[in-house]
Amino acid sequence: MSKHQNKFYIYIPIIIALSFAGGMLLGSKLDVLQQTNLGSKSAGKLKLNKLLDFIDKEYIDEVNTDSIVDLTVSGILENLDPHSIYIPKEQLAAVNESMEGNFVGIGVNFYMYKDTLTVIKPIPSGPSAKAGIQSGDRILFANNKQLFKKKYQSENLFPILKGEIDTPVNLVVYRKSENRKFKVTVVRNLIPVKSIDVATKINNKTGYIKVNRFAETTYSEFHNALVSLKKQGIKEVIIDLRENGGGYLEMAVAMADEFLKDKQVIVKTKNKKGNVDVSYATSKGIFETGRVYVLIDENSASASEIFAGAIQDNDRGTIIGRRSFGKGLVQREMKMNDGSAVRLTIARYYTPSGRSIQKPYEDKGEKYFNEFEKRFLSGELYEADSIKVADSLKFKTKKGRIVYGGGGIIPDVFVPIEKNHNKEGLELLLQSEIMSYYAFEKLDENRAFFSKMNATQLKNELFKKDKYFSQFKEYIASNGLLFNISNQKEQVLTYLYAEFSKQLFNDTSYYQIVLPKDKMITKVLEKQK
Repeated sequence: MSKHQNKFYIYIPIIIALSFAGGMLLGSKLDVLQQTNLGSKSAGKLKLNKLLDFIDKEYIDEVNTDSIVDLTVSGILENLDPHSIYIPKEQLAAVNESMEGNFVGIGVNFYMYKDTLTVIKPIPSGPSAKAGIQSGDRILFANNKQLFKKKYQSENLFPILKGEIDTPVNLVVYRKSENRKFKVTVVRNLIPVKSIDVATKINNKTGYIKVNRFAETTYSEFHNALVSLKKQGIKEVIIDLRENGGGYLEMAVAMADEFLKDKQVIVKTKNKKGNVDVSYATSKGIFETGRVYVLIDENSASASEIFAGAIQDNDRGTIIGRRSFGKGLVQREMKMNDGSAVRLTIARYYTPSGRSIQKPYEDKGEKYFNEFEKRFLSGELYEADSIKVADSLKFKTKKGRIVYGGGGIIPDVFVPIEKNHNKEGLELLLQSEIMSYYAFEKLDENRAFFSKMNATQLKNELFKKDKYFSQFKEYIASNGLLFNISNQKEQVLTYLYAEFSKQLFNDTSYYQIVLPKDKMITKVLEKQK
C-alpha cells in the first residue's frame, strides 16, 4: 500500500461509531438473545483459580493476572465454535454501541484531510448542525485539544468528541469558504446509528429498503419505512440485505412478520436439551400481499439469513443474488462480574422447512469468516452450477420447491459478480471511499459554486465537461490505484454524480442515481415485465 493510499483508510464516520472490535465481525458472529450474568465462581474453574493464585503469589516477575484470564477465556472459546467470543470490558461498550441504535456525540461525518479533522457533513438535526457547523469546516481544537497536524487514530478521537449527554464541547473551527476562524460550543446529544440506509421508490410501484444491520431499533425503523412506502403507493418491495452481517434474531423475526400470514413459521431454534422454540407470524403484518424480493450476497449472515429463509421457505418472495454466508448458531450474551462479557452459542436455528444453514466450522479462524477466496476459486461467484450442495440436505418449501441446507441460503435467482476483472475492480473502486474523498475535495475547492445548483444543474456540470472525468483519472493514479477507466466514462461519471449529490443533498439522492445501474435491481425489473 502506498503512502497516498493510507488516507483512504482513516475515514471515521462518527454517526456509525465502532462496529468492530478486535477484528470481530459483530453481526456474523451472533444472533443475540437475552443477557445473563455470569459469576466468577462457576464450576470447573477450581484448577484455573489455583494456577492463577500460584502465579500471583509465587511467580518471580510481576504479572497482570487479569490479562492472563482474558487470554485463557478467549482460548477456551476458540475451541468451541467461531461465534462464541469473549469481549473484554474495555471493548464491550464500543461493540454494543452499534447495536443499541444510538450513541452520545457531536454528530458529524468527517475524515482527516491533510492532517486536519475535516467535516464531510454534519448529521441533519444533530448537535453540530444545530450549532452551525457546515460541510467543509475544519475542527482545529476540541476543549483545547489540538486536532490538526497530528496522526490521530479513531480510538484517540472518539473520547474527545463523544461523552456524556448534555455536556459541552468547545470547538475552534476554520471555515475555508469564508476564510475565517471562530469558536463554537456544541452540546453532545444522542446520535442515531441507523439500521436503514435508505427507503425509496425504484419506480411507481416498487419500493426499496436497504437494511445494514439488525440492531435494537431496526424493526421500528423498518416498519416506519414500509409504512411510508405503502402510503406512496408501492405494490412490490425490495429488501436489500447485501453486506448485512446480522445481529438480533428478534428483529429478523419481527421484520419477517410484516410479510407472512398468521401462524406461518418464521424460524425454529433448538437448544442443548433438544427443546425447540418456534417463532410464528401474527396477523399484524402490513405487507402480506404484493411481491417481495430479497437481495443477498456472500456477506449476508445470521439474522439476514433468518429473514431470507423465512421468505423463501414460505414461498412468499424471490431471493436474488449469491449464496449467503452460512451462519445458523444463536448466541446469548453473558455478563461477567468485571464488566466483560461472553457471547456463547446456546442453540441452532432452522428455517421453516427445517434447514440448518450453518456451514462447517472445522476451521474456526480467518478462513471461516472470509470465504470469498474459496468461493472465487471454485467458480461459484460466477456460475450457480458451481455451488456444491449435498442431496441429503434437500428440503421442500410450502409449495414443494426444492431448497438446500448446509451452508447458507442459495438464491432463487443467481446474479454473478463481474467476470471481467477490470470491470470487477472498477465496481469496487466506484463504491469505495475514494469517490467520497474526490467529491469532497472538488466541492471544497468551490463550495459556493456547487451549493447553488439543483440536481439537474449538477448533472450537467459533471457530464458536459470532460475535466471531472480527466481529473478523477489523475486523482486515482496519484493515489497509487492503477485502473484503466478510459472506456467507462459514463459509469464513472454516474457514480461521481451520485457522490456529489449525496454530499450536497442527501443519501436518498445517491441511491436513486446508482440503483438503476445495479445488476440485482436490474434482475428485479426484468422479472416485473
